[in-house]
Amino acid sequence: MSEKYGLFGKLVAAPGKRDELLGYLSEGTEAMPGCLLYVLSTSEAEPDAIFIYEVWETRQHHADSLKLPAVQASIAKARPIIAGFGPERFEMTPVGGVGI
Repeated sequence: MSEKYGLFGKLVAAPGKRDELLGYLSEGTEAMPGCLLYVLSTSEAEPDAIFIYEVWETRQHHADSLKLPAVQASIAKARPIIAGFGPERFEMTPVGGVGI
């Protein structure tokens, strides 16, 4: 049995562009084979930040998703309004919980 693969990170949108960036990050996500969980969250404490939590069947499923035409198009639209990334990015091995 292969280990599941998880990611947690933070993107920072250009000022006032968070909702637009959320829209781009949501496009094409319904057809990502191997994706068990893809959650976009915001925080009142950081109005331009988007927190992303993903769980995949395998690390390879995640890598393959980045090659999908819909995901590539979404990334191309999002890139100009990404001001930065959080200081930390976590790669994890999900081992239990609801829905995984």
